[in-house]
Amino acid sequence: MTWKLFISRLFKARTHIAGRFAQWWKLSFYLYLAGLFSVFAVLDTTVLYYTSEMRQAAFDTMVRYRLIVPEPDPDIVIVDINEASLAAMAKDYGRWPWPRQVLGEFVEQIEKQQPKAVVFDILFSDADVYNPDSDAYFNDAIAATGNTFFPMLRLDPASDNLSQIKPSMIPGVTRLPGAQPQADATVAVVLPHFQAALDGGRLGLHNIYPDADNVARRYSVYRDDYGWKLPSLPARIARELGWNEPSAREVLLNWRGKPFTYRYVSFSDVFADLGSKVKQRPRDEFKNKIIIIGSTAPSLFDIKATPLDKMHPGVEILATAIDNFKHGDALRFPEWRFAYLLLTLTIVWLTAWSFYRDAGRDKIDLAFGLSQFALIGISYASINLTTTYINLTGPVTVGVAFFTLARLYATTTRRALEQSMVRTAAARSGELHATLLLIRLDTERNVIRPVALGRIRSALEKTGQHGKSVEVLLGEQKGLWNLFEHTLAVSWVASADDTAARDAIHRDIETVLAALPVILGRHLAQPDNAASHFVYHGHLAGGDTARAGWRAIFAEAVLEWDKQEKNERRMG
Repeated sequence: MTWKLFISRLFKARTHIAGRFAQWWKLSFYLYLAGLFSVFAVLDTTVLYYTSEMRQAAFDTMVRYRLIVPEPDPDIVIVDINEASLAAMAKDYGRWPWPRQVLGEFVEQIEKQQPKAVVFDILFSDADVYNPDSDAYFNDAIAATGNTFFPMLRLDPASDNLSQIKPSMIPGVTRLPGAQPQADATVAVVLPHFQAALDGGRLGLHNIYPDADNVARRYSVYRDDYGWKLPSLPARIARELGWNEPSAREVLLNWRGKPFTYRYVSFSDVFADLGSKVKQRPRDEFKNKIIIIGSTAPSLFDIKATPLDKMHPGVEILATAIDNFKHGDALRFPEWRFAYLLLTLTIVWLTAWSFYRDAGRDKIDLAFGLSQFALIGISYASINLTTTYINLTGPVTVGVAFFTLARLYATTTRRALEQSMVRTAAARSGELHATLLLIRLDTERNVIRPVALGRIRSALEKTGQHGKSVEVLLGEQKGLWNLFEHTLAVSWVASADDTAARDAIHRDIETVLAALPVILGRHLAQPDNAASHFVYHGHLAGGDTARAGWRAIFAEAVLEWDKQEKNERRMG
């Protein structure tokens, strides 16, 4: 078998299968498909959550390519323990971690510039057993401050029963409003080792919880553990500095840009200048600033994937959260699951009804395309112009999937579903009465595009009550067929002895001709006297010879119409 023969048979098989589908389901297929998609939408909203990953990907894309990006707060400065600092400090203090006296001296010197807050993105979980005096120095240094903040780490709740720490024992933890906290519950949490940090009470969780795809998009405002409110480090800073704390339990981060958007200074450079008699840096460089001490060094492994970059420093994620809480512009993401479900069902059923009612391919495509573009535009505008992210990816995704299948069915079954008097006659037996209405459009005064012709054909097909078919003859071929340029052929068929059907066809012709001026007025620039017509009646035999009979009737109609026009010109 040659490949050409194989392809030919494949196309024939497709046509046969499409005809079968059209025979079984007809236009009701769209309603059945809408029902199936409705079941999926309900299950996805309540159980499956298949579209959640699509929503995340859409959010990432919109964040990366949004037009309006908030500027990073210039008063947030990251003191970076980067690779350069690790190398520069190694000769005097060894490898990381350095003796805590280094950080104590840094705090003592930096406090002279009166920063608003000094935030450690470093977990001091254990004592330095080899440098107890160094630890004592650091403890005394932070005890003398009132603006230092320290992280604590929430461990896996599965280990809570192994812990001896009760939430009420942790400074800054409060009861959740309206909750009945469990007084005897324990939580697995790593607190700062230093008593001064605990006494200061400026503690917060710095856990980052990535989504299922390991991308960090959200930041916890607090954790609800056994009715106790464990604040995040940014939330604890917000409470201390008098900012409005977000009411939601977690927020989407309103990113300020790609990594290293904030102002960074090298720890070793600042430390050396603070201890130098001859200052090279401004003496008020950090006045009223929020200083975050953390690391971007890859060797310290504080790197996370975010929508903006696969290698986003954890310290800058913390900076973004603090920035969001300070300015109150963290992104809210209302779940609105049932509102999204209702929108999904509306899209599916409106599209299905349009296909079922055969509203016209161009109209359906245009209406659906514009509606989906508008929904995507709403999502994109929400992330650019507001702090509420309206996530319409789910409804759009389901709607596009439904439209694709519906359009595929419409394309493959178009010919089989079109009403054709030729096929109708071939499927019947006995003598049949055939009626042919030819409508020729004037092309001298009107430029008639194929789209307009298609719309006129569709409107004529829906006019009247009796079954008929409407065909468009474009006359795009050369030679003889060019004579039929912009001609519409409307045809009916009935049993030769069925007088009632023939009367109904006669009424249908009158209805079509009465509606024709109105239809042309919608689609032509100069509709007055823009069409001429001719009605021809004939007889043909049903069954296998029906096609030949229709060809003869068409030829006879054209000849009779030509003869009539000649007579009219002669008499005129």
